[in-house]
Amino acid sequence: MLNFLSCRENGTLDPLALVRAETTRRTFSLELSKEQDVKRIHASGANSLDLDPAESRYLLSGGADGVIAVYDTHNLSGTPSSTAEAVCTVGRSHRHVHKYSVETVRWYPHDTGLFTSSSMDKTLKVWDTNALLPAEVFQFEGTVYSHAMSPVAKKHCLIAVATMTSIVTLCDLKSGSSTHILKGHRAAVKCARWSPRNPYLLATGSQDNKVLLWDVRSAKSSLMSLDQHNGELATSTAAVNTAHNGHVNGLCFTPEGLHLLSFGTDHRLRLWDTATGRNTLVNYGKICNDSKKSVQFTVSRGSSPDVVFVPDDSSIAMFDVFGGTSLHRLVGHYNYVQCCVFNPDTQELYSGGSDSNILVWVPDLGRGEDYEESKKQKAEPSQRSQNLQAYQDTWSSDED
Repeated sequence: MLNFLSCRENGTLDPLALVRAETTRRTFSLELSKEQDVKRIHASGANSLDLDPAESRYLLSGGADGVIAVYDTHNLSGTPSSTAEAVCTVGRSHRHVHKYSVETVRWYPHDTGLFTSSSMDKTLKVWDTNALLPAEVFQFEGTVYSHAMSPVAKKHCLIAVATMTSIVTLCDLKSGSSTHILKGHRAAVKCARWSPRNPYLLATGSQDNKVLLWDVRSAKSSLMSLDQHNGELATSTAAVNTAHNGHVNGLCFTPEGLHLLSFGTDHRLRLWDTATGRNTLVNYGKICNDSKKSVQFTVSRGSSPDVVFVPDDSSIAMFDVFGGTSLHRLVGHYNYVQCCVFNPDTQELYSGGSDSNILVWVPDLGRGEDYEESKKQKAEPSQRSQNLQAYQDTWSSDED
């Protein structure tokens, strides 16, 4: 670090190199926090987490008990030890609470005044955070497994909704109605993700073992169906033109949007080139995935190489995104890990599991290990070029 600072002072080093080195060091030294905690609210497991994109401060959680909570993760106590308290909750006594398990929660991408939740009760609700009341409710024919909003869209406010039916429904926040549907899958759709690069590019994963890419401006058919064999399997078997040999229940784009990660019940994680649709054939090994729900995993931002955090039974596996190297395993939950979300500002990780706990993973700032040295021992350097992205409301609660 002193060498970095000296080179920066002499003008011989790009200032972003120091940022990248420190971000990488913090990301690779994550451990279970001994001083930070999140108050336990959910009684039956935490299914989904989301950190607000505006301040990376407010953590939104949805549980299997139907409860939704918003936590303030900033430590304002003045002491190293702190517990993130719920600043507002939609509890069981709330008149608009979901009847069954909340499967997905998402902040509105541009501010914290709005968030969305979807549930096994076949509804998607759009919430006014300040009033803690639903501003809009969308009803569906089947169970809602997942929903997503584009983080970069400026010309549309579409929510992609994945349900137990084979169609993907696009709901428009501006009109309050379902605009159109996407037909292409042949079984229940488990997950949906928007590209952080293209506001019209949507990826969906289904029980038919397929991952489809869509341009929502032309919804008559999908752009492409991702093929794990890259078209090289000549025989007409069920494996042709499928992304996995099991149900696809997890999707995540890399921060720059050039690649897509898919997770399946065949216990495999795959990396795809979104421009060509080709399987990059990166081997991450076997990762346990027996979930019948949507699995939420995440990718780091600003580190070199990028790191993907994937729930693996009761732990979280860390892999080099483009090399496939297993880097570390975060152990702390007592039951299946359902979701995790990364804080790009502090390089902290939040995870929720079936044990009803939300755990905080923080960088070990006292660790003296130089990652560049350990990387040489574990794997060959990635061939990919570096791509950097240096990027109080008063809320009430009916539980009070």
